[in-house]
Amino acid sequence: MLNILYRSRISGTRARRGLLSAAAGAIAVLSMAAAASPAAAQGHRHAAATGQTYYVAPSGSDTADGLAAATAFQHIQKCADVMVAGDTCLIESGTYRETVTPAHSGSSGLPITYRAAPGADVTISGTSALSGWSQVTGADVTAIAQSDPYAQDSLFSDAVAAGHVWSTDVDLGSDPTTVQVFTDRAMDIEAQWPYPGLDLLNPAIEHAGAGSADATIDDAALTRPAGYWNGGRALTGYWYVSATSTVAASDTGSVTLSAAPPCVHKVVPTDTRYALSGKIGELANPGEWFYDPAAHRLYLYSTDSPAQHTVEAKARQRAFDLTNASYTSVVGLNLFASTITTGSTSTHDTLDTLTGTYLSHYTDITQGATDCGSSVDRGVGDTGIVLNGTYNTIVNSDLSLSAGNGIALAGQNNTATDNIIHDVDYMGTYAAGIAVMGNSQTVLNNTIYRVGRSGINLQWGTTSGLTAGKDRIAYNDISQYARLSLDTAGIYTCCGADMMGTSVDHNLLHDGTPTPGVTPFAVAGVYADNGQSDLVIADNVGWNNLQGTVMLNGLGSGSYNNGVYNNTGGMTMMYVKGTDQSTGTKIYNNIGPITGSDGATDGGLVMSNNLDTATTDPLFVDAADHDYELTAASPARNAAIPLAGVNDGSTDAVPSLGAYQYGAAKWTAGARR
Repeated sequence: MLNILYRSRISGTRARRGLLSAAAGAIAVLSMAAAASPAAAQGHRHAAATGQTYYVAPSGSDTADGLAAATAFQHIQKCADVMVAGDTCLIESGTYRETVTPAHSGSSGLPITYRAAPGADVTISGTSALSGWSQVTGADVTAIAQSDPYAQDSLFSDAVAAGHVWSTDVDLGSDPTTVQVFTDRAMDIEAQWPYPGLDLLNPAIEHAGAGSADATIDDAALTRPAGYWNGGRALTGYWYVSATSTVAASDTGSVTLSAAPPCVHKVVPTDTRYALSGKIGELANPGEWFYDPAAHRLYLYSTDSPAQHTVEAKARQRAFDLTNASYTSVVGLNLFASTITTGSTSTHDTLDTLTGTYLSHYTDITQGATDCGSSVDRGVGDTGIVLNGTYNTIVNSDLSLSAGNGIALAGQNNTATDNIIHDVDYMGTYAAGIAVMGNSQTVLNNTIYRVGRSGINLQWGTTSGLTAGKDRIAYNDISQYARLSLDTAGIYTCCGADMMGTSVDHNLLHDGTPTPGVTPFAVAGVYADNGQSDLVIADNVGWNNLQGTVMLNGLGSGSYNNGVYNNTGGMTMMYVKGTDQSTGTKIYNNIGPITGSDGATDGGLVMSNNLDTATTDPLFVDAADHDYELTAASPARNAAIPLAGVNDGSTDAVPSLGAYQYGAAKWTAGARR
């Protein structure tokens, strides 16, 4: 158990609320109203005052009045039960294991605020501490072998003999794919083969071998005896699809899955990477666990007693449930193994200066049918910090380590700005650093790096009763994407939608990192896939991307009315000549090589005033150090088609090509802190 040291950081007088001075007659009227209606009295109180401050501390008591540090509540939920519009909850240092669900909303100008007390270090944890550990013995292995004979003479039995396996009795539910275990605040991993290591975005990877078919993986490295993997689970990944399934049969050198993973028939078998889990025989490496749901028994590999450490398991999904809350602010808190969610009717909620780690977790990602496109969207709409509703904001926060998103923007007119997001989407699905759904969303000045697939997954949807509008995705610095999946980008958008003038501009998009050991394909800075239309992609800069800074794919349905202006770093287009239409799309003022243009221009796309760096040196200030400003001698000066709002600012008579106007102040991207 954690020992919580309470140190009161608040001193001073009690904050009391009083009614404004009024005439005796007015007081009498107010008293009569209060007697007749307590709710009315509450409303009068907030019309006349700026709000009450309540205090919470681990050493407090929920039977106290909470009106001072010396009489603090013990739980944040107690604040949530009593606070009304204009009130503030100041939270003292400590770890609070609860889900806070407000009973009331704030109002315009009178938000309800949950805030760390000055200087306090506050963590809202989704875990419960584990205890009662005992060392697993050879006799325990013999007992386990009654139901799983492969436990004998396994890596697990060797680890037991070495004294490295411990267990405890705990009910973590019936589904091991939702279990999450931590030792000293670092996530342990489920026992699996091959042992992936503890870096979730850089796991050791095994590939299917020659002879593999749709539902069968052949691999000489599969040395376990026949039947060993039966009933286990498989995680497969290839192209843009990650999926999970069960093992129907196994033999030395092969496993047969219960069904062919989606889309695997379209890739070379050796591009298929996989991992197997669900067998206690693999519990043999540091940081691993195995859970037996039938026996409610958790096993942990540890070189010393887990009692010498803080071992915890996930018990709650949310730190704050703001599903029915509006005008509510959460400021300066740490979230551990939990997240925050607003609801479809939430409005004007603000999340500020949060530090969130291990926001969401799951390892079962198969959904839908077995054709291409299924099972890629697990977690897109419901993981990470979820802002649904309207006019909600997350700002100045550091978010990391999520099976799914860092942030999900659903609803409409929500904002994510000045956040740092990294090491998310470690299951390699269409979740992202920021998943942008709905419409009219704003994503500005975020730094996003080390993600399973895309930094920003930009989709499109409408909210009933609200007027749809364009998104703005700008001034973000995104890098190290495509770590676990291909056919993606720093900013990825798909498929066949009218994006209503959505602007993707002034982003730095660099160092896409294709999945190790697979055939590289389609890793770009910005990728408008499968017929996206009415997008403005302007003033973006990219480097170290396979397909350049911009990629347009109009295969099948075509794409229309896109403006690709003043980008630096090259681009790729995919259109079938004579088949795919691109009417209304304009490619102007870009710097870098452009490939695939023949099929696009045949379909109506217009290209003009672009500089191909394969034939002409743009004379950047320092391309080796990724400074793509223009020198005085650059041929990109005075060479652009003037586009209001896109290439303003040059000190020359005519705008420059590329993302930086000559003589203008250099724009910057990423979180501003």
